[in-house]
Amino acid sequence: MNIGEIRNVNDRLTGSIATRTIDLPRIGLRKVESMNPKAPVYEVLALNVARRWVQIGALWEAASKKTGEIFLAGNIDDPSLPEPLPVAMFPVEDGGYTIAWRRETVRGDFGGGFGANTRSYDERPQTGGFGDSTAGPAGELVGAGGDVDDEVPFG
Repeated sequence: MNIGEIRNVNDRLTGSIATRTIDLPRIGLRKVESMNPKAPVYEVLALNVARRWVQIGALWEAASKKTGEIFLAGNIDDPSLPEPLPVAMFPVEDGGYTIAWRRETVRGDFGGGFGANTRSYDERPQTGGFGDSTAGPAGELVGAGGDVDDEVPFG
């Protein structure tokens, strides 16, 4: 779901983000100058109520596993937000970006699973899940720590 845009105007990357509960009418991207290969590519800045630019996020370069397309991924975060807002930014022809809300691949509410890929965009292993299986090779119950009475009907 697209939630904003960044445009390149006079070599300045500025734009906005808006969702049902978040309205950032003026944001900007500032290039990060670093020799560290793990450093972000951009800092995300926003105007605060005093009209000063403050950092509210960072973006790293990422690549689509399916197409190899290069995009930016990171989080928008601020103490005023209930939780970080994961975003992905995709390049457009004018040198700017379309901003999309990005759901983590692994659904944390359920501990992962349901056929989802268990790696995030940056390939860090995810923790959690439902644990080891209690089914043996023939479908029998193993490792459950007790006897199961198969005679008890479901009711």
